[in-house]
Amino acid sequence: MASATFAIGGDLSVRRLGYGAMALTGLGGWGEPPDPAAARRLLRQAVDLGVQLIDTADSYGPDVSEDLIARALHPYADGVVIATKGGSVRTAPWELHADGRPEHLRAACEGSLRRLRLDRIDLYQLHGVDGAVPLEESVAALAELRESGKIRHVGLSNVSVEQIETARRIVPIVSVQNQYSLAARRSEDAVIDYCERERIAYLPWQPLAKGSLARLQSTLRAVAARRGVTAAQVALAWLLARSEVVIPIPGTLSPTHLDENVAAPSLELTDADLAELDRYRLPTLDARSLARRFVPPRLRRTALSAMRLLGSRR
Repeated sequence: MASATFAIGGDLSVRRLGYGAMALTGLGGWGEPPDPAAARRLLRQAVDLGVQLIDTADSYGPDVSEDLIARALHPYADGVVIATKGGSVRTAPWELHADGRPEHLRAACEGSLRRLRLDRIDLYQLHGVDGAVPLEESVAALAELRESGKIRHVGLSNVSVEQIETARRIVPIVSVQNQYSLAARRSEDAVIDYCERERIAYLPWQPLAKGSLARLQSTLRAVAARRGVTAAQVALAWLLARSEVVIPIPGTLSPTHLDENVAAPSLELTDADLAELDRYRLPTLDARSLARRFVPPRLRRTALSAMRLLGSRR
């Protein structure tokens, strides 16, 4: 059985099921969640359940997620690692733009330190590669922040193996955060294999495909029913089985779903389960995916409701 913990950077030992704090915002990552007080209670519940890695970003809200985390959890319990990201700017719901300029990253880090009430951020990640700024310049700014004691470790997000290697020539890279799930595998095998070989933590974002994998699909239904668990637990257990460097970071505002997610590492899938899941593909007509791809941001909420209504009548 794979280890239940992983030491990020060799010295930040965390359980291999974290919490993705983009869930602590309004629709499309914009504004406050529907019930901020309930969100703070859920964060405290996560820590009480043993969650040690909480991943956020200054663009979640913007600023909202980091502020809620500090208000709920500061002073932070021993062993709790707050990871955040800089290098992107949210201008509206679902609208995120890269900004990897060194001056922006320095200002973003200072803002995160202030909101999170920290003297040093344990894991600070470049949110994405800015096509208008050489990656080397962005990473060099993070290296300077590390050297000055503002951050402990540097991570990357939304990157290829080649980009990881470019960054590692400048500063040690301890984590990679890319999109990966049963529903979104693309060509991530090369990145995960590289991370495993180099002992770099791999944090899959949207590990439940924005909830699509929590709703019972055919293959997931069969495996979940056979094991007496939920579809979300199966999807998370599949990720955990992929490699011991994988640390899923599912987000939720539901206390019940949080309980279920945290229990997922105790589920050990059989070889038959894994083979069946490896053949699984998310149905093409997934409402959330279609809305993100084809519907303007201001109309997505209405479109999601309409597509779900149509789906319920099939």
